[in-house]
Amino acid sequence: MHKIMALDIGTKRIGIALSDFLQVIATPHSTIARMPEEKAIEAIKNIAKENRVEKIIVGIPINMDDSKGFQAQDCINFSQKISGFDIIYEDERLTSEEAEQRLRSRKIDFRKNKGLVDMESACIILEQYLSRK
Repeated sequence: MHKIMALDIGTKRIGIALSDFLQVIATPHSTIARMPEEKAIEAIKNIAKENRVEKIIVGIPINMDDSKGFQAQDCINFSQKISGFDIIYEDERLTSEEAEQRLRSRKIDFRKNKGLVDMESACIILEQYLSRK
């Protein structure tokens, strides 16, 4: 059995979530700095190897008109540098807003720690994927 990893790739941070071995439950894992890029890619690979991940779900911020803008292309370009894993792209429209809502509902103050939003967003991206699996 293997876990599935999800990434919410931002300009400053990358939120990471992992599934359980049954690939049913998504759990926020951590955030890492986006730069330097080589270090971020190495950290993602290490987390994936430590957790027996074979598949990585990458959130792509598709525009509301279904087009892919600069941010979407940036996420694709970054993820193509992560070798050794199956990479699957997942529409991540509005996940940050949903993540903030979830954190607020649990009375978690994320204003001084945006990494919490990134992890929760990665969790939502993974949940979306797992719900269709």
